[in-house]
Amino acid sequence: MWRKGWKRKNEGGDGGGDGAPAFRKFAKRDSDDDSGADGTVVCEISKNRKVLVQQWQGKAMVDIREFYVKDGKELPGKKGILLPMDQWKVLLDHIDEIDQAVKENS
Repeated sequence: MWRKGWKRKNEGGDGGGDGAPAFRKFAKRDSDDDSGADGTVVCEISKNRKVLVQQWQGKAMVDIREFYVKDGKELPGKKGILLPMDQWKVLLDHIDEIDQAVKENS
């Protein structure tokens, strides 16, 4: 019996012929390449969290992200959020309401 989205055992193109899907391995990108990951550090929230303003795909973005150190280099981690300018402006418009809610729940 086959599942939706899975190839049957004896159909070609699955890579192994044993029914298991073939997985591709992709090389990790080097952090020294010019991928646009470098930005202007606006502030450091804590030791490993920063707010950056950077260009991504030709647009200005606000990046709030955790960083980690590997081989003496500080690199951006997976945990974070990249806000385009329209979403950043919505957040700024509601900052007073957010601050009030924080005060009420503290």
